[in-house]
Amino acid sequence: MALVDVLIPTYRRKTGLAVVLTSLFGQTFQDFNIFISDQTEEEACFLDSEEIQTIVRALRWRGHQVTLLRHPEKRGMAEQRQFLLEQSSAPYVHFIDDDVLLEPTVMERMLSVLQQEGCGFVGCPATGLGYLDDYRPHQQHIELWEGPVRPEQFTPENLPWDRHLVNNAANPLHLEQQLVHNGETVRYKVAWVGGANVLFERAKLLSVGGFSWWKRLPVNHAGEEVVVQFLLIRKYGGCGILPSGTYHLGLPTSVADRSHNATELFAELLEEIGELTPISTIKNRYAKRGEKRN
Repeated sequence: MALVDVLIPTYRRKTGLAVVLTSLFGQTFQDFNIFISDQTEEEACFLDSEEIQTIVRALRWRGHQVTLLRHPEKRGMAEQRQFLLEQSSAPYVHFIDDDVLLEPTVMERMLSVLQQEGCGFVGCPATGLGYLDDYRPHQQHIELWEGPVRPEQFTPENLPWDRHLVNNAANPLHLEQQLVHNGETVRYKVAWVGGANVLFERAKLLSVGGFSWWKRLPVNHAGEEVVVQFLLIRKYGGCGILPSGTYHLGLPTSVADRSHNATELFAELLEEIGELTPISTIKNRYAKRGEKRN
């Protein structure tokens, strides 16, 4: 078993997936395996392409297990993430989207912070390099963790929504220029840090149910990673870090219809389960309702 399982959901993004896998090949941290779940239509599937297979062979040569999975039935991103989570067994799970470029030290830095802090997750915002000349000081009010990362008792009524602004556009790079000195890693407070590059301690993620509530959502939803991060912040705390070392490739979104926001479930989950419930309890609740688990 590797220390980290990297979980990559993908859909119609051969170039993006190739960039992510090449980024993983160059990481200074090497104790990881990779699971890829592809929902691309059969006629357009690219996992067997020479480009992807070459990178996969190189990663396997380096000692990484790389598992390529076809998961074509689309039930929404929460289900896709839960499917990947259920394939994993490592102590840490690292969700990475198929449209980012990573600097070589990103995984090493994220794991170091997560182990030091003992919090639920560490995330790196994906910077849009096309916004380098777009300075937004009005969006750069960052709240730094001066001491250890601690839980924060968010409720639907007091969510600090504005914290997400520091992750927009090129704000992470502009803040890095101001705050990061002598190779240090800066930890900052988040409401959520997006889903492009987030490392979780697996046991803590499972303790808040993972994404097992996906059946409550219509297929066309977004914000599933936000709900999970809300729940983890309440119980264990979570943080973003700078330098982020994560760059968005600027590819068109693969979730075009975002008509339903999964964050509406946050209040429902808190009301229904009081605080937080282990994943086994949530699964038992589905079973009692006669709902089939896949």
